[in-house]
Amino acid sequence: MSSKTDDTDQRTGPRHVAIIMDGNGRWAQGQGKPRLFGHHAGVKRVKEIVRASPDHGVKYLTVFAFSTENWKRTQAEVSGLMKLFRRYIASEARDLLAEGVRVRFIGDRLQLDAKLRRVMDEIELLTSGNDRVHLTVALNYGGRDELGRATKRLAREVAEGRLSPDAVDETTLARFLDTCFLPDPDLVIRTSGEARISNFLLWQSAYAEYEFVNTLWPDFDATEFARVLAGYGKRERRFGAVPA
Repeated sequence: MSSKTDDTDQRTGPRHVAIIMDGNGRWAQGQGKPRLFGHHAGVKRVKEIVRASPDHGVKYLTVFAFSTENWKRTQAEVSGLMKLFRRYIASEARDLLAEGVRVRFIGDRLQLDAKLRRVMDEIELLTSGNDRVHLTVALNYGGRDELGRATKRLAREVAEGRLSPDAVDETTLARFLDTCFLPDPDLVIRTSGEARISNFLLWQSAYAEYEFVNTLWPDFDATEFARVLAGYGKRERRFGAVPA
């Protein structure tokens, strides 16, 4: 993972955008439809935002698809979501490959269905040579869970003598995170009007800019995405320093 400042100029557009895609269920209920109807609409919106990203210089896009807390939802909704993820990954694999999108997943895969894990592995391998857009999907992901798993791996390295305790610092810990292959997010967007981060990229977003928008995720189109990115360009990111 990169340092908090990386090489992106503070007044240019964001290189890495992370999105908490909230509001699918409310969007569906507002139309008198079941919640899964909203999730289907939300998946289609992801495709639009992925395609729009290169036009705005967004190289890395990370989306929050399913949290470690989402298992608390009804069995019907959880089961429907898992089937939706599996079908979407399988059906979109070739298009994503052709469009230069590299797909990777973060989160704890052990609780996921074996069929879903298999298609996840397949699309990661299929698109591994792509570099136009890096799409990372957070699936069964939670920031605290990630930190717990990372700390356990780090502790094992220390216990086995492969890492000195004196060598452990924030850079060392970052190497054990799920996102070790990503730069830190420059901008985190949350849709649906909620103003909380919901355990998403807790470590990585320490210096990210946040944008909370009222639009429900299925209505968050490429035009609104462009508007939010334009607003980011007007912000001054100082990382604890003072203006020159």
